[in-house]
Parts: sequence; C-alpha cells; structure tokens
Amino acid sequence: MIRTREPTSSAITHATAPPETSRVGERSAVRYSVLAFLFVITAINYGDRATLGIAGTNISQDLGLTPISMGYIFSAFGWAYVLNQIPGGWLLDRYGSIRVYGFSLFAWSVCTLAIAGVSYIPYTLIFPTLFLLWATLGLVEAPTFPANSRIVSSWFPTSERGLATSIFNSAQYVAVAFFAPLMGWVTQTFGWQYIFSLMGALGMILAILWLIKMYPPAQHPGVNAAELTYMRAGGALVDIDDRATRAKQTLTGQQIRFMLTNRTLLGVYGGQYCITALLYFFLTWFPLYLHQSRGFSLTATGFAASVPALCGLVGAIFGGALSDKLLRAGHSENVARKTPYILGMATASTICLCNFIQSGWLIVAVMSIAFFGKGIAAIGWAVISDIAPKETPGLAAGIFNGVGNIAGIVTPIVIGYIVAWTKSYDGALLFVAAHCIVAIVLYLFVVGKIRRLSLPS
Repeated sequence: MIRTREPTSSAITHATAPPETSRVGERSAVRYSVLAFLFVITAINYGDRATLGIAGTNISQDLGLTPISMGYIFSAFGWAYVLNQIPGGWLLDRYGSIRVYGFSLFAWSVCTLAIAGVSYIPYTLIFPTLFLLWATLGLVEAPTFPANSRIVSSWFPTSERGLATSIFNSAQYVAVAFFAPLMGWVTQTFGWQYIFSLMGALGMILAILWLIKMYPPAQHPGVNAAELTYMRAGGALVDIDDRATRAKQTLTGQQIRFMLTNRTLLGVYGGQYCITALLYFFLTWFPLYLHQSRGFSLTATGFAASVPALCGLVGAIFGGALSDKLLRAGHSENVARKTPYILGMATASTICLCNFIQSGWLIVAVMSIAFFGKGIAAIGWAVISDIAPKETPGLAAGIFNGVGNIAGIVTPIVIGYIVAWTKSYDGALLFVAAHCIVAIVLYLFVVGKIRRLSLPS
C-alpha cells in the first residue's frame, strides 16, 4: 500500500495506527492508494472470470466435455453469484469489509488454482468437480462489488465518490484488454492449466497483502487528522467498520422489508437491472450478431467487439467525473447523479438504429456510441453508496448487484429465443433499447430524491 500526499507521496509506515489527534500536518491522500488497490483486485476478479472462457476450447478437448456440459458449467457461476449477493452483503455489514473481502479474495483464488488440477482426477468426476468449483467461484466472489461500494463509501466524500466508483467499475474493461491476450498466449504456449495456476497464485498473494496492509480509515497508519476530517465533513462513512458499530447490526423484519420495498431503492435496483441487460448483450450476443447477421469474419469480429468495450471504459470515467463536477459546482446529488445516468441511457438507446444501417463498420460505430453511453450511465454504484442506510451499505449493495445480475441470466436466454423465432437480430436490438427507456423512466419517476435513507426504528 502506498501512502500519498497532496501533491507529494511517501511510503506508509507499518507501525500500529496512532490516535487520530496525533496524525496532523499536511492532508494525506491515502484514499487514492486504497482505490488503486481496489482497482487491481477488481481487475484480477474479472480476469478470473475470463479464464474458463479463454481456455474453454482446450479444456473441452482435453477433458472430453461436450458443448452442453460446458454450457452448464458456464451457467454455474451466474446462479451462485446472484444467490449469494444478499448473504454476502450481510456478511460485509456484520464482519467488516476488510476481513470479508480478504477471505473472499483468498477463497476464489484457491478455487481458481484448484481448477488447474482437474485433469488429474478420474474422468467420471471431471464434470461434477469443474461444475462445483466454478459455482463455488461465483459464490465466494459475490461480496466483491458490494465490498468495493462499501469501502468507497467509507473512504471517499460524496463529491469524489462518482469518479471513485467509476474507476473501480472500469477495471472490468481493463481486465478484458490486458488479461485476455496474456492468458491466450499462456494457454497456447504452456497449456490451459497454467492460466488457472497463475491467476490463483496472484490472487492469494493479493489477499495476504490486503489483510496485512488494510485498515479502516480512522485506524489507518497513513491517514492523518486533516484527511480524516476532510472525509468526515464530505460525507464519507469512516466509522462503518468500527467494531462497536458492527456489533449493533441486527436488523428487524420491518427493516429488511424496508430494504426490499422502499421506492427509491426499488427504482435504483431496477435501473441496475436495465443497464446490466445492456452489458450482457455486448458480452454474449454482440460478437455473434456481427458474425452471423453482418458477415464479419472471426478475426474482424474479435477486433470489432473490442472497440465498444474501450468506449465503455472512456464513458465510465467521463460519467463519474461529470457527476462529481456537477456536485462541486453546487448542484444537488439528485441532479449530479441522475444527469449522467439519464444522458448515458438515452445515448445507449441508439443501439436500435443499427436495424436501419447496412454498413458493418458504421454499425460498430453506433454500437460504440451506445456502449459509451452505457459507461456514462454506470454511475449506479455511486447512487447506491449515496442512498444506502448507513447501517446496511453492504446489504443494499448486495441486493443492488444481485438484482442487476439477474439480467445476466435472463438477457442471453430471451435474445436467444427472439433470434430463434424471428430469424433476425432486429427484435433483440429493440429488446435491449427498451431497457434503456425503462431505466430512464425509473430514474425520472420512481427513484425520487437521492439522499441518504434511514432505516425505520
């Protein structure tokens, strides 16, 4: 962990954290090194998710797995990931972000490493073992994004939270751009087992570093009183991982119903579902659309599919920066958070224009604009950080991420039926664009005023 100051930087000492009152002087900026750590871990997270897809052809050939078997294995992650979102969020609130995040990272790295040894077990056990390991990977990765949201809430004031959430969220694009070619080369040169060994070992090292180096803001040895005061005054929840605070986190039935029925929360959950539907179109059907419907070669499809992802990365950074700039200019959280989301989803809805375009590369350009809009709208993680009750930021983020990722199960299936029934992708693009319109309606008429919610007593 690197300690930085504004504008200079120096190394953090490893001594036990001194009292807040003694850490005085020029304002430190440790929160940015924490964000960098989150970015690296999130990139590893998405890299681990990509391993099976990159090595899938080699694994199926070496282990004798049919496409149907591989389909079931691929689906195992999604179901387990969604089912553990709410329990994972509760664990974060009950036991703290640092401990749960560290053990989660270590556990999913062990699962990744274990997959490297699947080829050494009896043939009859290969499918159930690989299915179980991939499902367990999804199960233990579930707290990751809720933990990111919770940690950013505790380290960043409201005026910096939009960009901070956009940065950790953008790690997914960077992971695809960096790890995909690296793992492809490792697989081709050494064998598929080595990418699971490499990613597993890397994750275990990061988990140990995280558990050793990370502290809550008020106990971190590198944070001085000036930075702590700045974070508190700006709305950072610096005390949410305090043991005394966590010990009080026992929710009543009424409070749980509030988390599941509050109008503002429901609107934000629904908005995340809509934007995730757009994401999963790009992750699943977009390459097939280019190849089957628009006649792109496989090589051209690979290149064309990477362009919207890069535009999404640029859009995510732009949306977070725009939101924070609006806040600093004196606009309310309502305006600062909703403006990028609505603007982004309106831009993303232009995806349906591809139904009226014949040029393949013009279609890629329109898709890139749409994915840029999707990136701008990826401000939802800042919104859930802003509105979650201070007692349950992990649970709120878990529900938010769980509802969103249901779209990862539903969208590929629905588009598959649309394409099969209509023999065309036109209906699929209209289906995706409709999610953008629904998302705008939710943020305009359902979400209401963006503010920190309070649990009923």
